[in-house]
Amino acid sequence: MKKKFAVIDLGTNTCNLLIAEYTNKSHQILYQGKEVVKLGKGGINKDLLTNEGLVRATLAIKKHQDRINHYGVDEVVIIATSAIREAINKDWFTQQIKDSTGLDLSIISGEKEAELIFKGVKLAFGKIENHSMILDIGGGSNEFILTEHGEPIWKQSFPLGMARVIELVPPSDPITAEEISQIINWFNERLESLWNRVEKVEIPQLIGCSGAFDTLADLIDGTDPGTKIRVSQQIEHGDFDRFYRQLVNSTTAERTQMKGMESIRIEMIVPSVLFIKLIIDRLNIKTIFQTDYALREGVLYERIFS
Repeated sequence: MKKKFAVIDLGTNTCNLLIAEYTNKSHQILYQGKEVVKLGKGGINKDLLTNEGLVRATLAIKKHQDRINHYGVDEVVIIATSAIREAINKDWFTQQIKDSTGLDLSIISGEKEAELIFKGVKLAFGKIENHSMILDIGGGSNEFILTEHGEPIWKQSFPLGMARVIELVPPSDPITAEEISQIINWFNERLESLWNRVEKVEIPQLIGCSGAFDTLADLIDGTDPGTKIRVSQQIEHGDFDRFYRQLVNSTTAERTQMKGMESIRIEMIVPSVLFIKLIIDRLNIKTIFQTDYALREGVLYERIFS
């Protein structure tokens, strides 16, 4: 019997919605969409959620509920990640969301987030190559998952999201060489457990999911954000290098005019590509893939195969 299922992923920058229909071991995506919430604005490095962020989150969830009602969904799950799980006032925020929308917000751990991201990528790729590194770049945290024989052998969530970076090192316009060094060093120092884990492991493939990778694929393809659904798409090194140089040398105004640039990424895409380049260079990555499938699809994977 077919079931319709919706998952809302309330992230640090965006509130994402997936609506799908599934039966045992098969699925069809009916709708994917997002709303900007910027929960980290003004408080992420103090571990505080603001009233303004709550208003944006509530409006986003209500818009998603309207879409969900249109599809006649059987079950709705709403998940919260880094900005909310780290916040000292998360209980207040959760209760406010419940009062406004009627939904019980499920705050997941960084480890569970990484697990769901892996399952989402597995739903996209089916078989995952040995010693692939899956990377999900978020506003509040970044998740790394190392695979072997198609399964995760190591995973970790790092609270090094792009909303945190731009509050700590507000970039000039365009970003300066000194700021680039500051940001790269900030990442490098805080990824010590990653470098130690992969020191003697050859990692041929990077699989990137979520915001920055989606924007990179849109920029390379020259497509408007959200108009092309990608289960998986290879990003050639030459294309990455070309847009890396273009982005780190660009002004805000120039990025605004780029075909494929999503408004929420205009500010965060520069530290994002600095982060991606650091990973590619340190791990000596040979092949890069992008996928639209991540946390939401991981929740769907659990429904399909449970």
